[in-house]
Formats: sequence, structure tokens, C-alpha cells
Amino acid sequence: MSTIHPRITDVLSRTFKVPVAEILPDSTMDSLDMDSLAAAEFAVVLRETTGVELDTGTLTRGTTLAELTAHLHASAGAR
Repeated sequence: MSTIHPRITDVLSRTFKVPVAEILPDSTMDSLDMDSLAAAEFAVVLRETTGVELDTGTLTRGTTLAELTAHLHASAGAR
């Protein structure tokens, strides 16, 4: 089982105060009320947490947490 999603959940709930009940695989940045500045900060925190650099097209308003998890998992495995 991937440890990426629990890390994402931890970052969103602790750093961005998103209620855990709202952090679902099909949640998007938009549905979590993450504006572009918050998404950019989220990308930085994820890089610090996972060691994976996110490019600008990876984390958009419509990106789901499932897509983000898959991307981080694939990128971490490629390193």
C-alpha cells in the first residue's frame, strides 16, 4: 500500500486545515478551496515531504488527489 496518500492527507489537514472528511481520492484542488497560491505552497510542502518535484502542469484546479497520488508514486518509484 502506498504511503503517499496518507502524507497528502496529513499535509492538507495540518498545513491547510482541510477537514479529513473532505480529503477523498476524487477531491480536486478546486473542491478543497485551494487557490493557485495555496496549490503552489502545497507543491512545495509535498516536495519537502516526498522528495518529488511537481511541475506546473501537475497540480491544477482540476487535479484529483487520486491523480496526484499516482503521479507522486510513479515519480518516487522512478528515482
